[in-house]
Amino acid sequence: MPIYEYECRECQNRFELLVLGSTTPKCPECEAADLERLMSLSAVSSDGTRKRNLENGRKKAQKTQDEKAHAEHEAIHHHHH
Repeated sequence: MPIYEYECRECQNRFELLVLGSTTPKCPECEAADLERLMSLSAVSSDGTRKRNLENGRKKAQKTQDEKAHAEHEAIHHHHH
C-alpha cells in the first residue's frame, strides 16, 4: 500500500495519502478529485523539505484560525439580531 503525495488543483492543498487498491483519492480539504500526484519526498529530509512542510503547516493553521474567527463573528452577529 503506497503512500503518495498529492496537490489539489482546486484549492492547492498538498497532502500525503495511503492509496488502497483502485481507490480514487480526494482532497481532504475540499473533497475535489482533480489531483496531481507529486514525486514523493517523504523518505528524504532536507532543509528545503522541512521548510516547505513547516510553511504548509503554518498556512493550514492560519486558515483554520481565520475560519474559526469568522464563525465566532457570525455567531455573535446573528445572536444579537
